[in-house]
Amino acid sequence: MNFFNSRRSPVISKNGSVATSQPLAAQAGLRILMDGGNAVDAAIATAATLNVLEPMSTGIGGDMFALIWDPKKKQVSALNGSGRSGSGANVDEILDSGYNSIPNDGDGGHFSVSVPGTVDGWQTALIRYGNMSFSEVLKPAINYAINGFGVSKLISESWKNNTNKLLYRPSGIELLPGGKAPEHGEFVNLPELGRSFEIIAEGGSEAFYKGEIGKKIVNFISKEGGWITEYDMHNHRSDWDEPITTNYRGVDVWECPPNGQGIAALMSLNIVENFDISKFKSQSVERYHYLIESMKLGFSDALHYVADPRKSNVPINPLLSKSYAKKRMSQIDDYLSNNNISYGDPLKPSDTVYLTVVDKNGMACSLINSLFSSFGSGLVVPTTGIALQNRGSLFSLDENHLNYLLPQKRPYQTIIPAMATKGSELWLSFGVMGGFQQPQGHLQVISNMVDYNMDPQQALDALRFNVDITDTNDINLEEGLDINTINELIKRGHNINILSGSDRMTMGGGQIICRDPETGIISAGSEPRKDGAAVGW
Repeated sequence: MNFFNSRRSPVISKNGSVATSQPLAAQAGLRILMDGGNAVDAAIATAATLNVLEPMSTGIGGDMFALIWDPKKKQVSALNGSGRSGSGANVDEILDSGYNSIPNDGDGGHFSVSVPGTVDGWQTALIRYGNMSFSEVLKPAINYAINGFGVSKLISESWKNNTNKLLYRPSGIELLPGGKAPEHGEFVNLPELGRSFEIIAEGGSEAFYKGEIGKKIVNFISKEGGWITEYDMHNHRSDWDEPITTNYRGVDVWECPPNGQGIAALMSLNIVENFDISKFKSQSVERYHYLIESMKLGFSDALHYVADPRKSNVPINPLLSKSYAKKRMSQIDDYLSNNNISYGDPLKPSDTVYLTVVDKNGMACSLINSLFSSFGSGLVVPTTGIALQNRGSLFSLDENHLNYLLPQKRPYQTIIPAMATKGSELWLSFGVMGGFQQPQGHLQVISNMVDYNMDPQQALDALRFNVDITDTNDINLEEGLDINTINELIKRGHNINILSGSDRMTMGGGQIICRDPETGIISAGSEPRKDGAAVGW
């Protein structure tokens, strides 16, 4: 069996564990647990710290989603901390500006900015589940922003790759310490961002949406030609939703509902369940073929149906039915790639960060925070150090599409935290960040652990595939896969591209924490392709 050569084994603990993409952030969350905080307190402290340490990937100018396991009630809750389009959103304005899709950044970047949902999402989670105050959990982020931190090689490279994006507007210099992207090993601070965190620590969510920061965001976006108003900021709210779930070979897998794309992972698992995957070797052509074809079908439906269910009629239950999965499975040829996949009709009869925390009492928080693209839209609100997300670029301009851009509507979201339970007990709190790789990562990680009994670190080390959603016949594979498997996949009609080196980042960044309910022992793994760390005590 081939793995990414991480040379890691799971981190074993009993009092609590944190796994995320940056070691200092993982330590910040662990310190919160050691100081009496619970999983939600630690998750938010970790997420805020990541905003400082990985400012291109996440931040208070973006969105968040979370799944939270309550060990007393034995239930999963889903929190949608994503923002909506501005009340002035207008498709004609985009088309009249010469665009045929919503631009990510540059001159038209303001069209892609939706209301930042992160801060209210954090506070909403703390109010219901936290033990600590907002000011307490933000201390590590404030400390690193004001007093400085060392920059890793991977983060330095990502920062450098986005220098021009930040320099497109004068305020971007606030996220370029000393006027440039930091070098590997350089010690830097982000004082403007630190001050924004201090304001939020003092005044909470209201200080962000209704206070000084909110006014600066509205004034900046207005001058740029964007659509966010004071009304949009003042009236933003997060929502508690019923999580969606499916059972895969005796394991209940949980995702946040649309407008997130987690449903793509669940639909794919439903399809894969119709094949006896475990009888094949984990990196055999048969297993790769069936998982790839199932993922292609799951994406075709998700890209057509996923939208804001409060604005569009999204057929969630029909899409997740086992009978619908069997219909879709019938489109898979055992020996040939299906290159003409379209969405089905379930109504007919018949740059993101991920973190996970589990505490000593068995509470878990699976949380993703993101700006979508690196540094989001590239728009940095002057004097705040806050980069605004470009989630709005995922809206459709097709008026017949469920995800069509309308005022005060949430766009299709790629960020999807996940959990898995066995019976009435938590088993896994996990996620795999990375745009449209996320549901693909969920599918592969669950299959690794359920079909092949891998531990958390092995499940993350195992080689992955990536279906290119722009052309689902194009498949990315990692260097190291057996040449015979690659050749057989090519014979079956898959267009194969082999990734090596830094290109393997396309495969996403995962974290997994597993808890044994009988012993309370926690086993944690972290993504080997990035700077990730799993820590425990």
